[in-house]
Amino acid sequence: MADNTNTQRGTKGDVLLEMKGLKIAAMVEEEEIEIVHGVDVTLKRGEVLGLIGESGAGKSTIGLAAMAYTRGGCWISGGSINFDGIDMLNASAEQLRDLRGKRIAYVAQSAAANFNPAHKLIDQFTEAPVLHGYSNRSAAEADAKELFGRLRLPNADTIGFRYPHQVSGGQLQRAMTAMAMSCRPDLIVFDEPTTALDVTTQIEVLAAIRDVVEQFNTAAIYVTHDLAVVAQMADRIMVLRHGNLVEEGNTREMLAAPKEEYTSQLLAVRTFKKEHQLEVTETTPLLRVNNVSASYGTTPVLFGVNFDVHKGQTVAVVGESGSGKSTTARVITGLLPPSEGTIEFKGQALPPDYRNRSKDELRQVQMIYQMADTALNPRQRIREVIGRPLTFYLGMTGKQREDRTRELLTMIEMNPDEYIDRYPTELSGGQKQRICIARALAAEPELIICDEVTSALDQLVAEEILKLLDRLQSELNLAYMFITHDLATVRAIADEVVVMLRGEVNDSGPKDEMFTPPHTDYTDLLLSSVPEMDPDWLDNLLEERKRLAEEEGRVLKAADN
Repeated sequence: MADNTNTQRGTKGDVLLEMKGLKIAAMVEEEEIEIVHGVDVTLKRGEVLGLIGESGAGKSTIGLAAMAYTRGGCWISGGSINFDGIDMLNASAEQLRDLRGKRIAYVAQSAAANFNPAHKLIDQFTEAPVLHGYSNRSAAEADAKELFGRLRLPNADTIGFRYPHQVSGGQLQRAMTAMAMSCRPDLIVFDEPTTALDVTTQIEVLAAIRDVVEQFNTAAIYVTHDLAVVAQMADRIMVLRHGNLVEEGNTREMLAAPKEEYTSQLLAVRTFKKEHQLEVTETTPLLRVNNVSASYGTTPVLFGVNFDVHKGQTVAVVGESGSGKSTTARVITGLLPPSEGTIEFKGQALPPDYRNRSKDELRQVQMIYQMADTALNPRQRIREVIGRPLTFYLGMTGKQREDRTRELLTMIEMNPDEYIDRYPTELSGGQKQRICIARALAAEPELIICDEVTSALDQLVAEEILKLLDRLQSELNLAYMFITHDLATVRAIADEVVVMLRGEVNDSGPKDEMFTPPHTDYTDLLLSSVPEMDPDWLDNLLEERKRLAEEEGRVLKAADN
């Protein structure tokens, strides 16, 4: 592998990136508007800068600008960007191509949307180091396996030979993080890199990212809406809102004593909690997952899964990446027929394959996906996105369909006159997720499967979505199966909790019981892995786990002797 020592990379503490008076404009509905308003950013070698703020604050836009890059329809309209003495705004296309991927890397929020589905992970990992002359194919493959192992990917020596669709979303996100590290860049822009990860895996990935940043003297811009995560990662924090800098400062000082009211609001979110737990009265559940096992090809992935969901109830299904949460949802919806067991709805077994289900059986169970970006057709206006299920399931056309589409937009608190003719690309992340909720409601289902619906959203917007879902559940008597790795969300909305591990139900019960000791060992691990707003939390947790592992090792050694 090519030499890439800290001596060549400069001295830790030297200024690596400087953006002055950065302005970025965008074209919205044929009107030019400014979305970033003269922001200054300075980043030193080996430093981690956290960018936080609600959806639409400009966090990702500023992060991408560090590469002199903007998304489609946007452009840098003012200011300067200097990276290690290079004027990025006046650099040639060839210079920028050489810098991107080699000296400046980017980890996107949605790994699923950024991998090529036609190529294996190992091929996509090795592309950048080979093209940039950093290493040959053989050395790049060896490095991939080492980084996959460091980022806690299972079967690190062989997982690279899978295609993107053959691994979980959390595993794919870790593979993308490894790819960004492949050329040992001077700067990595992390855009919500742990959004798709369960809390136990997140701990390992955060620790690995910190190790790599420190070991290779790499600077990082860490874009996130999770304040507990940024508390573990960032040396400094910039708070953004509507493209403006609200507050900037040392992480510890800002968390201890924020100067601005908006920063205080960000630190105080997630106050919502479902008021009343549902008391189940009927004996027949709305949904019964009955001893379900399933496989991908010849690989078993689910093993005798059992749980019920009653009408009007919220059942949270939690567990680490690859535990079988989303696979169970695929079985319920008929996308993956089970090898054993049945899915029962109102006491009747559903056909295993969705293609054999009636239109009414399909209508009754709807799904809201984690990544609204990939769940919405970018070529369809909102009236078409919501209108299609109205026609398909309920036969609505013409004025009836138009009126119902507007009712649904009003129901999700979006002004029909303002949004009905927009495309998904003209909406924020929270707005897109609301549209996905409206599309699911259009079918008038009795059960909605929510697959990580708030994980890609900042905390203020996620709070609004949870309140919206709770209101809709109360008004429409909906049942939710809520797949999530966010235990704060579980505390807020769940009636029952199902904990999954390696394709099996590891633990289950009413929410209050599940959060009250004693727990199973795995449930205890999940609860202890929820990040806290304390900059020392991750270090203390890792130290405690190391101590326990060493103590367990001594006990086992003594037993052997």
